Amino acid sequence: MKNSLIAAALLAVPAFAMAATASAADDVSYNYVQGGYTATNGDGNVDADGWAIDGSVAVHPNFHLFGAFNQQEIDDTNIDIDQWRAGVGYNHEISPRADLLTRIAYEKFDAGSGLDFDGYSVEAGARAALTQSLEGYALAGYESYDSDGLLEDDSNFYGRLGAQWKFSPNWGLSGDVKFSDGDTQWFVGPRLTW
Repeated sequence: MKNSLIAAALLAVPAFAMAATASAADDVSYNYVQGGYTATNGDGNVDADGWAIDGSVAVHPNFHLFGAFNQQEIDDTNIDIDQWRAGVGYNHEISPRADLLTRIAYEKFDAGSGLDFDGYSVEAGARAALTQSLEGYALAGYESYDSDGLLEDDSNFYGRLGAQWKFSPNWGLSGDVKFSDGDTQWFVGPRLTW
């Protein structure tokens, strides 16, 4: 029942957003690049950490392209995991300081030794300038990988929360946490916005 409600919400937000015609909220920018430290606290005490870089560029008042790459090493091993995603997002202003947001992306997961999966993700939620210096977002998403049965659970729902503390109009400190089926992945690092 819970999964059905989340799926219905994910389908309803894009339909609502596509019907509207407005631009991004004035205090929210979709032009940025950020990099920093990332870590995963996995189900079954499998932990990893490493680095990440991602960014976004507005190609229209309502559309942006985004991409991300991270590389992590599983603790106490020499196993590196590379993950990347590339996609397109739609943003619809609901107030001068807040947007509804819908994004779809191609996903890639590569842990070497034949553990190389392709997939996709869809997420929807809201992004807002909470104060002059603080921005935040909350997204619900669904991701699926084509693992040919190698993964026990190759699709699941997730939640993502993020925030940015702005030191100036162009520089800030960004943080993101993703909760997905017993795993928690988080990021922290500087962001350059233009």
